[in-house]
Amino acid sequence: MRHIRLIPRLDIKGHNLIKGVQLEGLRVLGDPHDFAVRYYEQGADELLFMDAVASLYGRNQLSHIIERAVQHVFVPITVGGGIRSLEDARQVLRAGADKIAINTAAIARPDLVSELARHLGAQCVVVSIEAKAQAPGRWEAYTDNGRERTGRDVVAWAQQAVALGAGELLITSVDREGTRRGFDTELVAQLSAAVNVPVIASGGMGQLPHALEITQAGADAVAVADMLHYQRATIAQMKQSLKEGAMAVRQL
Repeated sequence: MRHIRLIPRLDIKGHNLIKGVQLEGLRVLGDPHDFAVRYYEQGADELLFMDAVASLYGRNQLSHIIERAVQHVFVPITVGGGIRSLEDARQVLRAGADKIAINTAAIARPDLVSELARHLGAQCVVVSIEAKAQAPGRWEAYTDNGRERTGRDVVAWAQQAVALGAGELLITSVDREGTRRGFDTELVAQLSAAVNVPVIASGGMGQLPHALEITQAGADAVAVADMLHYQRATIAQMKQSLKEGAMAVRQL
């Protein structure tokens, strides 16, 4: 039986943890380090750090935050935002990250996925996909925090990314992100059925049952932000809810 992973998602702007709705209207919440340590102590399986403004600067700005985090957090860390080359990825890994997430650069140059997988290992490469619904059962991949259209069908792009060497997919429903209305289960169900790598679902968790619903739809991991940042639930409560739904989780 697969173990469902719970992954706090920390979106960073400058030195601050932020949160918005549909990736817009960002609100500053505090020092990301304090939140990261809290979630680690609560039993997080992994942590996800995303540089929300990397596109403005052309590079990932999180090395100092990761260097500080790994002194107190001892679970795998994925870092995304502004990683456009093998050297960018290596810099983030040298800071202490275990995996890198790429979106815009992968769309612009799909061969980058293969290059990273070849040099770093597929297990290190997460392709991040920001999805917006276009019609019933169809989603388009976006970049730049859900602002830029790519013209790419999400499921087709996911299959291509996996064929190129992606070891994991992070799928964010822009329509649901920050709304607390629940995940886009149809999106995740289609995606999970189409690929043979783990799928991390992000965007929309507002109640404990939402995590069970999305894992039943096929997600291997759940990325959570709003519900944790505003202390509306703990990781222990989320894991207990999953266990009660007959899902296996890592014990605290």
